[in-house]
Amino acid sequence: MPRGRRGGRVSALEGCREEEAPSAADAVPSVLWASGQQPEAAAELILLRGIFEIGRDSCDVVLSERALRWHPVQPERPTGDSKYNFLHKEELIELKDIFSVKLKRRYSVKQQRSGTLLGITLFICLKKEQNKLKDSTLDLINLSEDHCDIWFRQFKKILAGFSDRPKSLKIVLNPQSHKKEATQVYYEKVEPLLKIAGIKTDVTVTEYEGHAVSLLKECELQGFDGVVCVGGDGSASEVAHALLLSAQKNAGVETDSILTPVRAQLPLGVIPAGSTNVLAHSLHGISHVVTATLHIIMGHIQPVDVCTFSTTGKFLRFGFSAMFGFGGGALALAEKHRWMSANQRMDFAVIKALAKLRPEECEISFLPFNDPQDLEERRAQGSLKSDCNDQWQMIQGQFLNVSIMAVPCLCSVAPRGLAPNTRLNNGSMALIIARNTSRPEFIKHLKRYASVKNQDIEYSSLCYTVGPCCLSILYIIGGIC
Repeated sequence: MPRGRRGGRVSALEGCREEEAPSAADAVPSVLWASGQQPEAAAELILLRGIFEIGRDSCDVVLSERALRWHPVQPERPTGDSKYNFLHKEELIELKDIFSVKLKRRYSVKQQRSGTLLGITLFICLKKEQNKLKDSTLDLINLSEDHCDIWFRQFKKILAGFSDRPKSLKIVLNPQSHKKEATQVYYEKVEPLLKIAGIKTDVTVTEYEGHAVSLLKECELQGFDGVVCVGGDGSASEVAHALLLSAQKNAGVETDSILTPVRAQLPLGVIPAGSTNVLAHSLHGISHVVTATLHIIMGHIQPVDVCTFSTTGKFLRFGFSAMFGFGGGALALAEKHRWMSANQRMDFAVIKALAKLRPEECEISFLPFNDPQDLEERRAQGSLKSDCNDQWQMIQGQFLNVSIMAVPCLCSVAPRGLAPNTRLNNGSMALIIARNTSRPEFIKHLKRYASVKNQDIEYSSLCYTVGPCCLSILYIIGGIC
């Protein structure tokens, strides 16, 4: 969950009721592991063994401590028969990839409450290409009530053992995000998966900018396992700020003098429903609603660094990134023209900001962390604050753009990110400074972000890895995300 001042963190999230399983067209997972990839199978404790129909085959199914394995039951064949070996290839799914189990029933018009038992349905999280996750199902067909009840209870017991998975979530929904599609995204793609997983939800819809801060300030979150934001980068940053702000208040920390912010009590889940979805893309390597939802359901936690922004001793807010000069002006213009489509709005803002491109005189003081080992030693000691003996550096001059980023800021227009050398939780942030140069040279600098191969910072720009609590900028304009 967010903490603060680069060195702070926000964790990204990345249960089951006994409901009847819906019918599924894709009854068997498309990605399964063969018997050749099960080195510890023999050593595992077998919990249950039985016969189920899977697909069109009667299978010998074995449930062990870590996996569910099965292979078709076939008549004995002569030793060395290649067809025999092929038919008896064993398949498996790991138990950690199962997120729900239901009894599968068939209903008729006269059967309103309890239909005819068909078997058990397992709901599975599968890893696909390009960092995608996909939900799938596996039907274990057996008409015996007693047999299915034993297996069903064992699966429920196993799932209950995954204590890091959320059981109850507070949902903060921004209905204005990306062509007002966030509501549709949540109720059509996110909520059905949360219901299958048996996760209880409480949905709050924001009505204006800053509404999430006031809502979470008054909301009692003790009964929730996490907070999920459905919206764009602005909404996610606002919710992260609100959670961190509440944590400081509950701990009695004065925000205007924060050095080491208190960690927020609950993790934050991010469902990408905005225009660029930089945060979700940086977290999961892809901006994909189902992937983000499954990370939350599976209880995947990713610590993420957060910056603390302040001015002349007064706290402003927590955030993941900030851009001053050209970048801040472009973001402000894009925000004022939200009636345009996402691509048109950003193109318009960039072109207009380039037309008005001018340098800003400013003074930047920072403490570079050039030695990753030194940074790790500080983290191991539990303190990422700068020491009085550390050597600060100062740059003064005219700059076209100053970027401060605690996350890589991956997006479709910058596949490697606006800060490609930044990590999510290494306790440092990227400071990228574009010196005053000609407009054509600055445009070349911007174009490099769209390239996967060539993102080296040219002579007109400087890139630093900056430590926590060690950056000050005098006379800056722009925006904070």
